[in-house]
Amino acid sequence: MISDGLSDNNSTGPSRTITRSDLADAVYRAVGLSRAESAAMVETVLGEISDVIAGGETVKLSSFGSFIVRAKGERVGRNPKTGVEAAISPRRVIVFKASHVLKARINGQFVDNEAED
Repeated sequence: MISDGLSDNNSTGPSRTITRSDLADAVYRAVGLSRAESAAMVETVLGEISDVIAGGETVKLSSFGSFIVRAKGERVGRNPKTGVEAAISPRRVIVFKASHVLKARINGQFVDNEAED
């Protein structure tokens, strides 16, 4: 588990951002690969996830959540400063939907990991 001692799952106090380096270090400590191999493993996993999402496919990580690509159609927007209308072109966006297991964990509840979402 990645922890810096500052953040607590149930608090709204200080927290930090987890980086690729932090993930690689966690793999290094947990699996026992070299630091270089751990970093390469993290890069491989993140690269594969990125490639799949960029291809428009959904990535579902059990007990964590899903990364979903959604298509947004063209619409008319408004400049909030001037009020002038402008066309917003169609685009694809990525959405993350947390699993019920992750949502429960964030709220300090326990959910049996056997019960997949």
